[in-house]
Amino acid sequence: MLEFAGFLPLLLIIGMAAIQLGLVGYAANQAGSGARAAARVASQGEGGGEAAGHAAMHDGLSADVSVSDGGDTSKATVVVQVPTLLPFVDTDWTVTKSATMPNDDPEAGG
Repeated sequence: MLEFAGFLPLLLIIGMAAIQLGLVGYAANQAGSGARAAARVASQGEGGGEAAGHAAMHDGLSADVSVSDGGDTSKATVVVQVPTLLPFVDTDWTVTKSATMPNDDPEAGG
């Protein structure tokens, strides 16, 4: 019993670190989804890429979506603030993902 009590803080720290690592992976996944959605909508030339990027991600994430048109392609970049497990730990971790899509050619009829 005494040995378990001695190792319990170490086990809790390892468990919280594993959960925090999972939150980093979740934020990266959401940022990639938002970037692809924003670039896809922007490549269709209808506008609203930023809104599509935000709609593709979980509402609880703090994210910044930016879309740029480079002529033949549209590029979307999403920066997501990684949620922290412990609210009193001040971390400023962000994940950045980008996606580039070719713009649709309205004359191609496709």
